[in-house]
Amino acid sequence: MKIKDLKELLDAEVFCCEENLGRQIDSACGCDLMSDVLAYVKDQGALLTGLVNPQVVRTAVMMDLICIVFVRSKEPTEDIVELARENGIVVMNTSKRLYEACGILYSNGLTGKVKNS
Repeated sequence: MKIKDLKELLDAEVFCCEENLGRQIDSACGCDLMSDVLAYVKDQGALLTGLVNPQVVRTAVMMDLICIVFVRSKEPTEDIVELARENGIVVMNTSKRLYEACGILYSNGLTGKVKNS
């Protein structure tokens, strides 16, 4: 799935790195505990979260994630957007709740597992 498909499925608003909407993602994770993201998430995916702070972007950088979606219409602060922009990470938000957003992506073929090469 391309990030632009994720954007359309979630009716999301993009805050930065629109030029990367054509990038492929093969997995996603819905989580508010960044320690769980560090423990369980694989690279080249999207992170859906209700936690809005710079640590989310730092975690995404460490895990090679390329997209962050803030749920429940939460808006990132300018420092979050700037940090994501510096690292080429697409940041967007959706009005959907975490459970609903993850369900929509899963039912459209985006699983929590990275596909084998």
